Amino acid sequence: MTAALAASWSATMPYARQAADDFWCAVEDRCPGLLPEREAGVFLAALGRLASGGDDAAGRAALLTVLGRAHRRYRLSPHQRAIAVTLATTVARHAAPCTSELAAAWQRAGERALVAAAGCAEQAGDGPAWWPAQVIEHDRAADGIAILTVRPWRRLLFRPGQAVPLCTERWPGRWRWYSPANAPRPDGTLEFHVRAVAAGTVSRALVDAVRPGNQLWLGPPCGAGLTLDPESRADLLLAAGGTGLAPLRALVEQVAASPAGRRLTLVVGARTFADLYDSVNLDKLQCAHDWLTVVPAFSHDVAAAPAEQADAITMALDHHRPDQDVYVCGPPAMIAGARLRLLAAGVPAERIHLPDRYAD
Repeated sequence: MTAALAASWSATMPYARQAADDFWCAVEDRCPGLLPEREAGVFLAALGRLASGGDDAAGRAALLTVLGRAHRRYRLSPHQRAIAVTLATTVARHAAPCTSELAAAWQRAGERALVAAAGCAEQAGDGPAWWPAQVIEHDRAADGIAILTVRPWRRLLFRPGQAVPLCTERWPGRWRWYSPANAPRPDGTLEFHVRAVAAGTVSRALVDAVRPGNQLWLGPPCGAGLTLDPESRADLLLAAGGTGLAPLRALVEQVAASPAGRRLTLVVGARTFADLYDSVNLDKLQCAHDWLTVVPAFSHDVAAAPAEQADAITMALDHHRPDQDVYVCGPPAMIAGARLRLLAAGVPAERIHLPDRYAD
């Protein structure tokens, strides 16, 4: 039945706008004033995606984050069955033919999804479930990598190192984690670094299709294992691989804005010099701050200087000092072995900080 749910949801999505209108009208009839009309499309897409079971663990966590916040904000607990029934009838209308058995399966799946969202409601906290944001800059920084600058319609409060669920109009209901590459700015803009991956529909849309003026949605920021301890004044060793640079660059900006006087070494790993996509901004940061040392590490560039030929973890260990807190972010393969390598080199476990969420 899971395959049937996924197939019928895929058949519904080409009619997403009309489905959202039908869904909201039906919810309004059953529960007047429950859900704002302008929120219906985003809510339906997320709920349908979660109920149809069409996501990996990270995508499901992102969906539960935004739906948990929506569940809390709109006080949905007494209305879960009515919403699930409306979800089922909406899919049945737009994914015809839909058997009574499939409609019943949709109702059960909708109720399970809402119960799961309710379970996340407390930890989701208060505030908006999502922020519309406009893309104001889109820079193809390297092959397969884009840097997006977005401006939320309302200021998004976040801490450097947190992860933000992000959704694009091209793939409604598909939320993926991305970490801002900046500390909070006076103008409220956020910068995201995105690498297009083979199976990543959202990442490929963000890199290849999204343009300035397009709209995205941002979900509630969440801790991802990379925020700085406000009580610590230890020096920092940061090791970035690929677009894992984003949250670590945000930490650099956070340190730059504080009077702590910490010294910081940032190791930036890439396969080749051509893959070092943010080099201009890194040079500016290093020139502006004498407490910052930026160290490139090229794992596959035979033209690089011998001292620069290494993977990011190896290079980081070469620059490690006992008094440093170590933060690592990069591709899953890099993260998978990082803790063991750092522990084997004598880095205390309590000083190792790794991400617990991954982007698309």
